Amino acid sequence: MKFIGIIPARYASSRFPGKPLAKIGNRTMIERVYTRVSNVLTDVVVATDDQRIFECVESFGGRAIMTSTSHRSGTDRCYEAYQLSESDADVIINIQGDEPFIAPSQIESVMKCFESADCQIATLVRPFDKEGSYASLADPNTPKVVIGNDGRALYFSRSVIPYLRNVPQDQWPGAAQFYTHVGLYAYRADTLREIVNLPQSSLELAESLEQLRWLQAGYVIRTAETTCPTIGIDTPADLANAEKNLHILDK
Repeated sequence: MKFIGIIPARYASSRFPGKPLAKIGNRTMIERVYTRVSNVLTDVVVATDDQRIFECVESFGGRAIMTSTSHRSGTDRCYEAYQLSESDADVIINIQGDEPFIAPSQIESVMKCFESADCQIATLVRPFDKEGSYASLADPNTPKVVIGNDGRALYFSRSVIPYLRNVPQDQWPGAAQFYTHVGLYAYRADTLREIVNLPQSSLELAESLEQLRWLQAGYVIRTAETTCPTIGIDTPADLANAEKNLHILDK
């Protein structure tokens, strides 16, 4: 089975314009992400809509593809880049361009999901810390997921799921194992071609979670568990935090 890693990277961002070109230490964020992914995959492409990012990737010896400026999501951009790459990969792995701390083991975990013949899409879940607070668990910016005994995702939500009846909310984190979603996706090539043509679904519109469109349409999403910490970078403050953890990136 052949894999290709595609890293969508936009210049425009309401909270952090030019984020992919921001420096972490002496290297740009997009180079950091590209290097981490290249530790696992031999076929890696940055999908961008900005000439500055394109030139940056080429300057450090990476491969970039220019894509449309009108894409609604990273998934759509990922599919266009896959088409333009003329790759014959069986599975496309979509890695966020603002996740320089992505661990090789996380990429390898989603790859292993495709050992199951029914796996059409794969993603990561993280066990929520039983010592964590309910406020942290309930944060709507951290989607939750419930999974079946076979590892298939049953539902994703910004609400806390499952609901624990007859348990005080402040005790929920320690009373059950909750899982949060880590936004790393992989798709079979034929599945990616199909899902980019799906109309937005009622569940997706309600929760603003793209993966609900796929579940609602009947696609099998398998999950792999990770305990690796990640530091997503959405704001300049997040970048400052990343600078404090350079020792992880430089391993």
